Amino acid sequence: MADLDCWRGKWALVTGASSGIGRALAGELAAGGTHLVLTARRKQRLAKLRREFHSKYGVQIEAVAADLTDPDAPQEIFAFTEQRGVTVDVLVNNAGVGSYGEFRNSDVERELNIVQLNCSAVIHLTRLYVPGMVKRRSGGILIVSSTAAFQGVPYMATYGASKAFDLLFAEALAREVEGYGVRVCALCPGPTTSEFGKVAGVPEEIVVGVESAEHVARVGLRGLAAGEHSVVSGFTNWVGVELQRIAPRRLVTSAAEMLLRPPHRG
Repeated sequence: MADLDCWRGKWALVTGASSGIGRALAGELAAGGTHLVLTARRKQRLAKLRREFHSKYGVQIEAVAADLTDPDAPQEIFAFTEQRGVTVDVLVNNAGVGSYGEFRNSDVERELNIVQLNCSAVIHLTRLYVPGMVKRRSGGILIVSSTAAFQGVPYMATYGASKAFDLLFAEALAREVEGYGVRVCALCPGPTTSEFGKVAGVPEEIVVGVESAEHVARVGLRGLAAGEHSVVSGFTNWVGVELQRIAPRRLVTSAAEMLLRPPHRG
């Protein structure tokens, strides 16, 4: 099992760090002695988290509020770390958002923001930081995908497609840069204790098999440290993914539609 303190004394940048999986990832890294750059939209939460983690773990912590649905935000975050003289050895692309409901009734701006946050910002941040890692022949990039990446997801169509993008992007990049000593891993959790479902509008009655954010974070970081290109959190989720690989895609999507169908629909 990979040691989670392998980045002790180094710096990690965690997006979406103020809650859920992002907060748990930041906590696991700090517990292993990793210094942190935390970023999220909510400035007050970041400030509170910075104080809490510095007091608890004694690591150095920088915080920068940024909204990654803004196309300029990745460059602003990069400029912040450059100005602080911080060498980012671990990039954690965690920030993400989804929406639930029939696509034909969706808000187009919200759907486009999903693509901006879950895909475009991931590309932009990764492109900014990976050249330095390759030059140093050391570094790690964790991209938070989802078990939704393995099939079409009716009623969360844009979200599922964005997470499939994250998974394939991570696996491809991992193979490109592993020869330079840089590791890239996609973390694919299922339902997790976080604010995601509430923000996305997912009805509580269709959410099953929820894992803790702390468990998911450990699985992801261990996978990254071990050089895995992707990891699925949870045995049940892993079995589900493996079954989807051999089942006809249309059957898998039909099953997902039945599971996720809005309660008001027959």
